Amino acid sequence: MQRFDKEKYAAYANARAGRSPVLKNFLFAFFIGGGICLLGELLFSLYAYLGLSERVSGMTVTVTLIFLSAILTAVGVFDRLARIAGAGTLLPVTGFSNAVVSPAMDNKSEGFVMGVGAKMFVVAGPVLVFGTAAGVVLGVVTYIVSLFSS
Repeated sequence: MQRFDKEKYAAYANARAGRSPVLKNFLFAFFIGGGICLLGELLFSLYAYLGLSERVSGMTVTVTLIFLSAILTAVGVFDRLARIAGAGTLLPVTGFSNAVVSPAMDNKSEGFVMGVGAKMFVVAGPVLVFGTAAGVVLGVVTYIVSLFSS
């Protein structure tokens, strides 16, 4: 039996791996992610023009972008865009929406409850749990610090 050698494998893999087009990937991520953010700014201006307050306009933009990316994920457009844009679609709130909708769509054949409902937060669930936990810890620390700084 031949023994696995990590160094030989690394050399073998590096010799056959293609170079990643870093500059092209960076530009696509920058411009497509920037385009998503520009869309958000345009929506914000539209909602403000329609008479919504600044706070409500901001929340409405977030909900609109989440809704649009969920629809684009459901029809298969978002994944094609993400292959081109990479992190440009991941970092805005659209990436979170895609992380919720994509597993749900992949498992819809298992039914509404055990497929869509159970798999919806497979990727986003840990983000919500640990994000909430981090917020609680930060809140407690801030409260304790404020007790001693008064």
